Amino acid sequence: MSPKKRRSPGEGGLSWDAARERWVASKVVGYRPDGRRIIVRGRGKTQTEALNKLKQSLKRREEKQAPKATADVTIAEAVAGFLRYGLMGRDEATVTNARSLAEHHVIPQLGHLTVRELTADDCERWLEDRAEVLATKSLREVRSVLKRSIDRVMRRDERVTRNVVMLCQVPAGKRTGRPSKALNFAQAMQVLAAAERARSDMRQYVILALLTGARTEELRKLTWSHVVAYDKSRGQWRPVHEAGWDHEEFAVYVWRSVRATGDTKTKKSRRTLKLPRRCVVALRDLWASHSEPPASVSLLFPGEAGAVRGAMAVLRAFRREVLAPAGLEPSDWTPRELRHSFVSLLSDNGMPLDQIALLVGHSGTQVTEKIYRQQIRPVIQDGAQAMDLIFPDPA
Repeated sequence: MSPKKRRSPGEGGLSWDAARERWVASKVVGYRPDGRRIIVRGRGKTQTEALNKLKQSLKRREEKQAPKATADVTIAEAVAGFLRYGLMGRDEATVTNARSLAEHHVIPQLGHLTVRELTADDCERWLEDRAEVLATKSLREVRSVLKRSIDRVMRRDERVTRNVVMLCQVPAGKRTGRPSKALNFAQAMQVLAAAERARSDMRQYVILALLTGARTEELRKLTWSHVVAYDKSRGQWRPVHEAGWDHEEFAVYVWRSVRATGDTKTKKSRRTLKLPRRCVVALRDLWASHSEPPASVSLLFPGEAGAVRGAMAVLRAFRREVLAPAGLEPSDWTPRELRHSFVSLLSDNGMPLDQIALLVGHSGTQVTEKIYRQQIRPVIQDGAQAMDLIFPDPA
């Protein structure tokens, strides 16, 4: 009798299972992270049947694990991939907003289509429909989510040759966003008076926001090392935790924010602001309120356990501790409008627009005028004054 032929490497094993009275064909197809083998098996009454079952099992496994053609993924899958990997490192609020827009305004309407099936007409009809319920700004953002999701697919599959979202214009939204507004002088005095009576650090927060124009995201990231005094004896600015409060001039380094990168909104936003006397007094009182001098890295306005205070916590405290006692309707105002009020009050008092732009950290006057259009009230008199001199009133 001739010896049994040895199976070739890679063909797997073939053995008799006496308990089940079946032949078992098996093959190792990989290894788990812990080193254990991954084995696929096929069973049959004969060796041939067992081997055929093994081949079928291997084929099903291969089909199951084969990656789906990128161009055939649905919009829902493309958006899910973008939300998971395309926003890594972004601010938490940015991710939350993008996810909300996708789940409410992209996936329900377009999610069933594949990337290759989506047409420009589909996008235009979708945008037109969303314009009934979204403001123009939100329409731009939701279009961006879809565009960037498809861009991510295009980088992975050359069969997707163009992004049809780029062919569609954003229509005007039907809903307007929150109107930009600022406190007038009388209201600002009411708010300051209420802030001075506040029993928490909202006193310092509001005074600093209104009198320096710093963004709320910048104030929440300020540490005591950012508050400096000018030491005349040394001829230099020094942190107050080193220099103390027995000085005439103080400033604050607005160099950080609570954004994901920790940096300010723009390069121009990184600025040093001299503090008005009222701010100095408020901060000195805040310093003295600690049982022991705070560390230089301690936040001026810490949240729970010394962490950065959340935006909603600031909003609630501002409305409860300042706006309501000031006699203003709390729901009508937010902390960011203290910055708008800063611009408005300076404009009303005749400060040139270019100086205001420097104080609020804008890259140029165009940004200041565009964003704070309702707060800027310039009276351009130079031309009229010059013409009066050239062509005086004959009377």
